[in-house]
Amino acid sequence: MSEPREVGTSRAIDPAFDAAALTRYYRWHAPLYDATRWSFLFGRAALIRGIALHRRPRRILEVGCGTGANLLRLSRWFPDADITGLDLSADMLARARRKLAAHQRPATLARGRYDRPLDPRGFDLVLFSYCLSMIEPGWERALDTALDDLQPAGAVAVVDFHDTPNAGFRRWMARNHVRMDGHLLPRLNARCRPITQTVRVAYGGGWRYFSFLGSPIVG
Repeated sequence: MSEPREVGTSRAIDPAFDAAALTRYYRWHAPLYDATRWSFLFGRAALIRGIALHRRPRRILEVGCGTGANLLRLSRWFPDADITGLDLSADMLARARRKLAAHQRPATLARGRYDRPLDPRGFDLVLFSYCLSMIEPGWERALDTALDDLQPAGAVAVVDFHDTPNAGFRRWMARNHVRMDGHLLPRLNARCRPITQTVRVAYGGGWRYFSFLGSPIVG
């Protein structure tokens, strides 16, 4: 398994996006991430199961791979795939590296921002799991980069927060680097042809989250 390598670290694009703040945030949250995030990051495993119904990707990139939970799922569903995980946080990548090693699952781990394509060969699948809502500003650039990073028959998959009717909760999530304005799904539909998409309610209507799998609209 390769060591993390620095990629995409340019600060020239979207300078207001505070990558350093997110790095500090996850330095404190990394030890608690797996023990706590299961309670509100819904739909991650279901999205990967859904991908397997429609695609058999051989080259996969997960942007914002965190502690590697999705990398493990991807390696189980697609055991022959070449899998890469990218994240800003060295602390989260350290946990991903240990998790993958413990399960003897190979993957390439890379550290940096996603503001330019990673591999000229392209990927069959680019996955964002509760990542795009935290790239503010800059999420549009990250999505455009993913579409540029895909092979012609590739697909982009996203599971993320959608919106909330509770203004106080929206402000609290914003303080935790998450935007919940229903802004992601319209852009995905504008740039991609949906293969599957769902919007579901969490905690009795406290917020909604969505999952999306689509192929780029060409031309």
